[in-house]
Amino acid sequence: QVQLVESGGGLVQAGGSLRLSCAASGGAFSISIKAMGWYRQAPGKQRELVATITSGAGSSNYADSVKGRFTISRDNAKNTVYLQMSTLKPEDTAVYYCNMRISMTTTSPFATDYWGQGTQVTVSS
Repeated sequence: QVQLVESGGGLVQAGGSLRLSCAASGGAFSISIKAMGWYRQAPGKQRELVATITSGAGSSNYADSVKGRFTISRDNAKNTVYLQMSTLKPEDTAVYYCNMRISMTTTSPFATDYWGQGTQVTVSS
């Protein structure tokens, strides 16, 4: 079964940068990742979408709050998605979760969403 392992979180000052990584491990070699994304959840807040990217053409979209500051990218060969965060603000403080929509084969019409364990990002003012 697939597991998503996240890394890259930490404590930074406002204006700093961090790069989050999320890699899928386990599962069959033929797994097909349909889409990848990053979500975040701050204390007392609902989980919100940060950015998504398709595994094919690489089309991406972002929450308005991070546009121009965050960049999502992926390496299909490594089953890995990244989130480059720059010009970080205190309001970016949250636990960041990786998500991948995965099918067991390229042609399968069925897919399952997998979630990473979460990585803490704290931005001090």
